[in-house]
Amino acid sequence: MTAFSLTGKVALVTGGGKGMGGAIAKTFARAGASVAVVSRTESQLKAVVEEIEAGGGRAVACQADITDLAGLPDLVERITLDLGGLDVIVNSAGGGDEWRPFGEMTVEDLEGSFHFNVSAPFELARLAVPHMLQRPGASIVLISSMTPGKSMRGHLIYEVAKAALNQLTRSLAAELGPRIRVNAILPGPTETEALRAVLEARPALRDALAGVIRMRRNGTPEDIANAALYLASPAASWVTASLLDVNGGPVDEGQGRFPDL
Repeated sequence: MTAFSLTGKVALVTGGGKGMGGAIAKTFARAGASVAVVSRTESQLKAVVEEIEAGGGRAVACQADITDLAGLPDLVERITLDLGGLDVIVNSAGGGDEWRPFGEMTVEDLEGSFHFNVSAPFELARLAVPHMLQRPGASIVLISSMTPGKSMRGHLIYEVAKAALNQLTRSLAAELGPRIRVNAILPGPTETEALRAVLEARPALRDALAGVIRMRRNGTPEDIANAALYLASPAASWVTASLLDVNGGPVDEGQGRFPDL
């Protein structure tokens, strides 16, 4: 077994029907994990599970809406019964990145974003921890964002919710260490299906985004999946309460004076 192997592990991946979550589910399966793929959309779940099984992996489709907190106990119990336990949770479901001026924001919007991005991961962890404490090397990986701390106009609700998710990461790590590690990934612009559709319609926007990234390209779901594999695996056994930037390196200076080599 290598340090990056998940052989014998059971992983639950929310938002696993597409995008980063789908890539994480498939990457974990290739690393040896049995994967519970959770999503609201049955057709997307089926496609991810079929791809995993075609590659020789083991996966189960769990159609569920994680914002329905009342349904989470049954989800956790079903997964632990079907797959024999639970070692890793990846909370990829989240978002709600809708830009609007402050005058059009409502407290209901703010509370909805907190419910999706903070309350649901909290409750899922709370329910799963008794099972995870029975498994050595358990870990939780949260998918956050690089936006907290940037304070961009029109982005208040999303930034505040993700900032709270970052603090949830650190506080959960304090509560659950040393037996369960908790870390978060802060992705930069990542070409999921949704973003790719926007960029294909606006090629200049893709170039503009890449221009303020050191690696001169946007991220892929696989870039995020590989980071999640590291954090979930024994390779990161001494890593907890970490907020891992996976963003290609933001550019801080103007490019005109010192062009690329």
